[in-house]
Amino acid sequence: MRGSAAGAAVVAAGCMWGSMGLWVRRFSAEGLGSMQILALRAVVAVAALGIFLPIYNRELLRVRLRDLWCFFGTGVCSLLFFGYCYNQTILLTSLSVAAILLYTAPVIVTVLSFFLFKEAMTRRKLLALLLAFAGCVLVTGVLEGAHAVSALGILTGLGSGFGYALYSIFSRFALERGYHPLSVTFYTFVFTFVGALPLTDWAPILGFAVKQPGNLLYSIAYGIVTTALPYILYTLGLRYVETSRASIMATVEPVVATLIGVFVLRERMTGMNAAGVLLVLVALVVLARDGMFARE
Repeated sequence: MRGSAAGAAVVAAGCMWGSMGLWVRRFSAEGLGSMQILALRAVVAVAALGIFLPIYNRELLRVRLRDLWCFFGTGVCSLLFFGYCYNQTILLTSLSVAAILLYTAPVIVTVLSFFLFKEAMTRRKLLALLLAFAGCVLVTGVLEGAHAVSALGILTGLGSGFGYALYSIFSRFALERGYHPLSVTFYTFVFTFVGALPLTDWAPILGFAVKQPGNLLYSIAYGIVTTALPYILYTLGLRYVETSRASIMATVEPVVATLIGVFVLRERMTGMNAAGVLLVLVALVVLARDGMFARE
């Protein structure tokens, strides 16, 4: 896979994650909480890949016991921890503040990648990082109103950004140990599912699935479109794109969420929102110049 194709895979993953709000609204309307929705995503991803992988290539299910820490990192330290912290931040602050604190993740990934993987801290990359973060700030509209933020809210928000960042870091470790992106995605959600078991009330999830004939199909489609497929694409992209760059490119997620809100849900877009969308797109162009999607 060329660097440009790998970059496109990462951006496509961000676009799919950006569509999540459109799907989640129905679950929320049915009374499912965010932890239950996260558990549902994990169940669908594990089931879908658990059926597909033995047919496609049974060897992809093989994992060395000494490498399980990589998948504990992606599944529990990243996805489960990020989900818990993000949920708490939403309760303690506003949605926009929670989103901004979450998108400290590319900064964290860039710093960690510099020390752990010796990735270059280029001026072009830092410019893209600054543009992307500024774009996320504007897209969320956090500057357009007063938001009281508690110290605990800031702490859990930074925790969500740290947890979100850890997926890129632990995935890179797993890929460098020779694991296929499909294997990484499958075992990530195995660990997420196991970790979510004691933290989740499963009765509402089962109630939703059997309430109407189409609900089960909707749940499966949600898990594939917003979970299994984008995580596979993102992890595949990490094979050929620097970890820090991939994290910056994934900031297309709030842009897509904003555009879906405007064009599908008829939400209002302000001048600041539009400027934020533009800044994130400029950040992607900066990374794309001179083959910057590819690892150096």
